[in-house]
Amino acid sequence: MQIFHHGAYEGVTGSCHELRWKEYGILVDCGLFQGAEAHKPLNIEFSITHIQALLLTHCHIDHIGRIPWLLAAGFRGPIYATEATAALLPLMLDDGLKIQLNLNHAQRQQFISLVNSLLRPVPFDCLAPITLPSGERIKCYFRQAGHILGSAYIELELPDGHKVVFSGDLGPSNTPLLVDPCSPKKADTLVLESTYGDRVHDRKTDRNTKLMQIISRSLQNGGVILIPAFSVGRTQELLFDIETIMAESCFLADVDNEDFAPIKWQNIPVILDSPLASQITQQYTHFQRLWAKEAKQKMTLGRHPLSFSQCVTVESHYDHEELVRRLQSTGEPAIVVAASGMCTGGRILNYLKALLPDARTDVVMVGYQAQGTLGQRLLAGETSVDIQQTHVQVAAQIHELSGYSAHADQAELCQFVSNIDCGPSTIYLVHGDERAQACLAARLKAVKPECDIKLAARVNKVCNSETLS
Repeated sequence: MQIFHHGAYEGVTGSCHELRWKEYGILVDCGLFQGAEAHKPLNIEFSITHIQALLLTHCHIDHIGRIPWLLAAGFRGPIYATEATAALLPLMLDDGLKIQLNLNHAQRQQFISLVNSLLRPVPFDCLAPITLPSGERIKCYFRQAGHILGSAYIELELPDGHKVVFSGDLGPSNTPLLVDPCSPKKADTLVLESTYGDRVHDRKTDRNTKLMQIISRSLQNGGVILIPAFSVGRTQELLFDIETIMAESCFLADVDNEDFAPIKWQNIPVILDSPLASQITQQYTHFQRLWAKEAKQKMTLGRHPLSFSQCVTVESHYDHEELVRRLQSTGEPAIVVAASGMCTGGRILNYLKALLPDARTDVVMVGYQAQGTLGQRLLAGETSVDIQQTHVQVAAQIHELSGYSAHADQAELCQFVSNIDCGPSTIYLVHGDERAQACLAARLKAVKPECDIKLAARVNKVCNSETLS
């Protein structure tokens, strides 16, 4: 058994890992490079003639975005994914093909039809056997990862009984919308993400308080709250929390402070300006059976945490442009949730271009900002940025709410490993920069002192150097 890393070994984008059993390969994810890694080639530069199947951990573009290039290289094997991931995949790929390759509707549908013909949806915790040309079988299971709807870590049992687990992206604990990840009972080899291997998030209870404070400031001073958010996962978590704040605003009223009067809170518009996020949110509602207990209880009480009266969606580009102009000219309070999460494209750029120079504007970053992205530059405190070939001054208030991260932090990653009853003997750390991998490795040594922990960032550097020499 061998493991090769074709992406996400020295950063957090381009996830693509290969499990090799004898002469056969299984591919886990095939994602797009973004941010500082966007210069990397999209063409599939490794051999795929021996690849028997593609397994998808979840539907974020940095885990699925290179599937078009994989198929262009000739791959026609089965694509295994959870039922929810299989439902989201066509939506995400359609959007990606429009943005990346500027394909028209007919061209995109032709490609989506090919993907659908290869898709093999698998329910959580059910066996999905992969039969190799040799007649040997690899047993595959998808387990709840709690990252986004349908996200899974993947357990693979090889013909000799060796168990390999690919974590994909693990979600944090105690979030209200999705269930927590539950560690496998056994893992001989673990390929573990390390996105936040060097830090600990704010507590989930703090994020509502901080978001409430930002909304309160907007109600007092006017101005727009801009929240760049990934269409899958972060958007739905935000809508859930905003609905909670609005529904419970009557308890925030203070007789000495009219800024907390319920009428103000209940009148502030919540604008979802992303057609893709709107479609994804519908799928979240369809798969309510995968929600956490708290979210299900709200539905039982007649509340709709992802579709409430103050939430309006913007579909057409014309309506989007009109809204940007209106908010720029009036300065009226509003909460706008729009993609992309790292401010690398999408409708959020038009809002930022128009509203960053206004000191009343609040920009709330709720996810990981990769090096080289506009989101990362704003968080770093740059006072001027270039957006769509225009120089824009930054007078807005920039906030970071780490409690909204869809990734487990250092403590949660260590707990995931600690809860594995048997093993692992080897851990490969991926999906993080070298510092995050090194910090997490040091902490994991205390959790599993007998384990051999390998940093993919360093291992691949050595392999690449040997290849060049």
